[in-house]
Amino acid sequence: MSAATSDPTRATPTGPAIYLDADACPVKDETYRVAARYGLTVHVVANSVLNLPREPWIERVVVGSELDAADDWIAARAGPGSIVLTADVPLAARCVKAGATVLAFTGKPFSESGIGLALATRDLMQSLREAGTITGGPKPFSRADRSAFLSALDRAVNRILRDRPKPG
Repeated sequence: MSAATSDPTRATPTGPAIYLDADACPVKDETYRVAARYGLTVHVVANSVLNLPREPWIERVVVGSELDAADDWIAARAGPGSIVLTADVPLAARCVKAGATVLAFTGKPFSESGIGLALATRDLMQSLREAGTITGGPKPFSRADRSAFLSALDRAVNRILRDRPKPG
């Protein structure tokens, strides 16, 4: 489990906490780059130990191997002013409901208005795969996806910083 003692809902007094659903995440390095630029904490959540940079602002969180253990850890901490990075649509739905800013690894934002459709599409595709109708997986992750993710994460951080109440 995590050894951090900081408030899990805030990275710093001036910036959002980032929760990274790290198993099979293709944008870890990009996330670290943006977090370093803004001085934010990244909670890297996974079911196994991952090789991470040794930085004080990167928190390794190893959860149990139980189904949805990483999702449960992230969802319990996500809320207004935090950013969740995931490709898991049910986790995205939980975090959007909690008020977090949620981005897919391609930079696509999950929103209250679109999460129902995303869940329905996920369920339909899963049913088609189980029936043997669809045999291919997702399209390969591209440079354009990586670039879109970087831009979306930068915009999300700036939006949260801009909208945060000013002290005093």
